[in-house]
Amino acid sequence: MNFSAWSIHRPLPAILVFILLTAAGLLAFNRLAVSQFPDLTVPVVNVTVTLPGASPSTLETQVTRKVEDAVASIPALDNMASIVNEGVSTTVLTFQIEKDGNLAKDEVRDAIDRVRIDLPRDVEPPIVSLVNVTGGDMLTYAVTADGWSDEELSWFIDDTVAKRLFAVPGVGSVRRIGGVNREIRVALRPEAVQGFGASPALISQQLARIQQEQPGGRTTMGGSEQAVRTLGTVDNAAALADFPISMPDGRSVRLSTLATVTDGSATATQRTTLDGRPVIGFAVQRTTDTSEVDVGNAVREAVAALQVEQPRLRMVEVASTTQEAENSFESSMHMLYEGAALAVLVVFLFLRDFRATLISAVALPLSIIPTFAVMYWFGFSLNMITLLALAVVVGILVDDAIVEVENIDRHVRMGKAPKTAALEAADEIGLAVIATSCTLAAVFIPVAFMPGIPGKFFREFGWTAAAAVMFSLLVARLITPMMAAYLLKPLPEHKGDSKLMQWYLRWVDRALRHRNATLAIALGIFIGSLALLPLLKVTFIPPADGIQSTVLIELPPGTALATTEEVAETARRRIADIPEIERVFVTAGSTSGTGGPGGDPSSAELRKATLTIRWKDDRGPTQYELESVVRERLADLPGVRLSFQGGEPGRALQLVLAGDDPVKLATAARDVERGIRQLPGLGTVSSSAALVRPEIIVRPDAARAADLGVSTADIAAATRVATRGDYEQFLAKLNLPERQVPIRVQLDEAALSDPTLLGQLRVPTAGGGSVPLSSVAEITTASGPSQIDRFDRRRNVTITVDLNGMAMGEVEQQIDALPALLNLPAGVERQAAGDSEVFAEMFGGFAMAMVAGIFCVYGVLLLLFNHASQPITILVAVPLAAGGAFGALLITGLDISLSVLIGLILLIGIAVKNSILLVDYAVMAEKQGMARHDALMDACHKRARPVIMTTMAMGAGMLPIALGLTADASFRMPMAVAVIGGLITSTVLSLIVVPAAFTLVDDAEEWVLSRFRKPTPATA
Repeated sequence: MNFSAWSIHRPLPAILVFILLTAAGLLAFNRLAVSQFPDLTVPVVNVTVTLPGASPSTLETQVTRKVEDAVASIPALDNMASIVNEGVSTTVLTFQIEKDGNLAKDEVRDAIDRVRIDLPRDVEPPIVSLVNVTGGDMLTYAVTADGWSDEELSWFIDDTVAKRLFAVPGVGSVRRIGGVNREIRVALRPEAVQGFGASPALISQQLARIQQEQPGGRTTMGGSEQAVRTLGTVDNAAALADFPISMPDGRSVRLSTLATVTDGSATATQRTTLDGRPVIGFAVQRTTDTSEVDVGNAVREAVAALQVEQPRLRMVEVASTTQEAENSFESSMHMLYEGAALAVLVVFLFLRDFRATLISAVALPLSIIPTFAVMYWFGFSLNMITLLALAVVVGILVDDAIVEVENIDRHVRMGKAPKTAALEAADEIGLAVIATSCTLAAVFIPVAFMPGIPGKFFREFGWTAAAAVMFSLLVARLITPMMAAYLLKPLPEHKGDSKLMQWYLRWVDRALRHRNATLAIALGIFIGSLALLPLLKVTFIPPADGIQSTVLIELPPGTALATTEEVAETARRRIADIPEIERVFVTAGSTSGTGGPGGDPSSAELRKATLTIRWKDDRGPTQYELESVVRERLADLPGVRLSFQGGEPGRALQLVLAGDDPVKLATAARDVERGIRQLPGLGTVSSSAALVRPEIIVRPDAARAADLGVSTADIAAATRVATRGDYEQFLAKLNLPERQVPIRVQLDEAALSDPTLLGQLRVPTAGGGSVPLSSVAEITTASGPSQIDRFDRRRNVTITVDLNGMAMGEVEQQIDALPALLNLPAGVERQAAGDSEVFAEMFGGFAMAMVAGIFCVYGVLLLLFNHASQPITILVAVPLAAGGAFGALLITGLDISLSVLIGLILLIGIAVKNSILLVDYAVMAEKQGMARHDALMDACHKRARPVIMTTMAMGAGMLPIALGLTADASFRMPMAVAVIGGLITSTVLSLIVVPAAFTLVDDAEEWVLSRFRKPTPATA
């Protein structure tokens, strides 16, 4: 069925279809989420097991290994990583993308339930959680309030702020950074406790047993049923101080006799400052499949409303990812407008007809707007990847319309009526238009099926680009001919060719007559383009000039929070006078900057701090230049490990060494780290190899303890309760209307500095008395690891290398050649992980996508042309684009990166499109009786102008990106430069080489067929 003819004769149905498609697209556009990157819904399940006070070595043996063994056999488990800190073991289980997250969580919970009986009795219930937030912290605020204590402000954030923000749709997590928790402190006086022969554990246990509110059953009175409750709780700290405590000898004393009871705060584990002023922060994360910009703006509105309600509050936004997402969205939209305008301008310069230009221009909105409906249907968002897909095809979308309009314009200039010209021209060009669009879709769709993490990203790219191209085909076949038939006016017949056309046709004639030389030159150009590859650097994602940097400061194990805070403040003062700094948010007592300014609270360490630096928007130096200044100023901080950390991919390279022997692993990691530090041009090099921390070992005397009836559990409980209080689940609680406040019993903080105190602690005996701890145990000092990292059930050390703007491929080559890495000791091996693993996976996936794309293009052309050799002729143009792409990158000094690979895939479709236009007309002319040489010359004569027009329109659409006139230009510019360079060479060469290749392939086909034909019998 000829759809173009049907649309010309019956225009209303086609108009109605596109009115509906446009309405659907506009509706979907308003509902699409706006984010910086696509949401990666990789199923990740966290298992967190807490045993307060336990050393990393103890947790690894008694908890982590058992958890890992229990979950190792779960189907579709991709990898597992464990981080063991003091008191906390966290195992992160990453499943294959196809795995259902809820099913994975249920399977993990079942596995943990089965092994729960083998875990230590005192561990808190394991927490199994499915990660349902995306990315790191979306917004981070610093909060101060006049006249409020730290405890009051902390509770306000935990209660009021959290409740208000959780009411905002899309908010997945609200986490306080810094501040304190309210706690009833029972500070035991050592002399009083020893004088009564009481054990700190005994006092804590008594309070926990007595200070309770328990159900007591039910009873029936007067014919009605009534509940029975047992209330043994007090209402405040003063009443608790008067509480009687039973002593081992049978006496009873008030708690105030043994301890000082205060209603105060728990020991702080984080301190935060903003530009040197103490503050308390909170961070907000969003759930998956939500708009980063919309959720961020809604959070800002809720925060502004809170400030109006509480005039004493001051909330300052100190870190944000929404601004970059919003800037990316706005720049992408501007880029679409600019590219579309330039593409339309190219059409006008060629056709010099406002009506024809209008007809071509209509194709852009009618192709792009319905694509939004497809994106919404697939669950995509408006992010860097999908908007990039629209940006790269904005020049292509007008191509089909250009080809149609140019052909109709040519027929009109032959003296035909516009309607007749539209009917005949649309029928003549129909197969070529369908073939170009289908081949472009065939190039893009394989990208959507790339494996792994890159495939998760580019699923959205492939389908978005393919949908837009297919809508442009629909416009070209239904709307463009119909509009041309009714809008174009008769034009005077065009006679004669321009000098440029005559010059071009002479070159085509020479190329056809010297076919072998032409193809040899083309082959030489292709080989030369491949020779450019070693001159180009390869990286993952080009370095971006961001607005935020995060510095991680690590001090020796055992460092107190006050010291960490002092060192972090010293670091902040050293960089405070850098004029490009807008503000510095400091968190003392965190793990890293990867999750946000506060790090991960589940494994926070007092010896670590992060400095979150917000750079000014209107600055001269780049982010990497400013970070070099910061690095120089902080380089001589004594006893400090310094590293820059960032959430953007491609910023750092991770090298993971794994082994079961911790000594060999630590030695190998040290040697490799030393070698990497000697490589020039890199930023900071940091290692996860944990430093040793001091420990006090209490080793029971088995014989003496048995004689006195003292168990190891009693000894452990005595030391634990005296130094840090009992486990959270065993603490007594003060019940208040809005919350429960824990009651912590431990020795007075001032007494804990006495090294002889542990030996004097009383331990209960089987006979009801108590003995000093020193009489049943030996107390010594030792050391152990401060943190243990495990990957796939083996210990590992991760060395993180800040690339400092260098190409990842180049740095990886230098690291691979290090002698320390080439000669790893037996039992230690390198594991693929981090961005380097995704980097290798990405290039492998794109190579497969390119091969699959070329194969799909051949298949589509085979079906459309019903000919085996013609698709081969068409594909000859593909290698001709490589020289221009690689040459343009070399001239501009850009690297081969993720965006360049996208451009190379795009070039496959563009090169094929130009060839299709030539080959299609040549075949059609041959069928009409023309000789092959004349048919090819006529095809070049008739199709050269639309080929050049479409190429220039595509280049004009890419020009704003190539010039770096948009935000996040660092990512898009290399792609645009490669595409423009490839466009130039593929167009110029294909106009000359494809006709010559056509004759060669045609002759080869004829030769092959002649070998299989039966000879004609001779006539008598």
